[in-house]
Amino acid sequence: MATQQIFSPLPGIFYRKPAPDKPVYKNDGDAVAESDTIGLIEVMKSFNEVKAGIAGKIVRFLAENEDAVMAGQPIAEIDV
Repeated sequence: MATQQIFSPLPGIFYRKPAPDKPVYKNDGDAVAESDTIGLIEVMKSFNEVKAGIAGKIVRFLAENEDAVMAGQPIAEIDV
């Protein structure tokens, strides 16, 4: 298996959950499809979904919930 990274499409705050009282979208070790949402990026009170973009298994998240991220920053690694 090859490991690929998922990158933040925007600068902002990365959220692994859809809401504070909800579970995370995906955990380390979870299988993902191309269209699966793995988190949200908040930019000026606007929330943008981050899709996996590739199918595989999440190795680990490189950004934690509520981390500030830059556009192009790796946020997760996936085995494909």
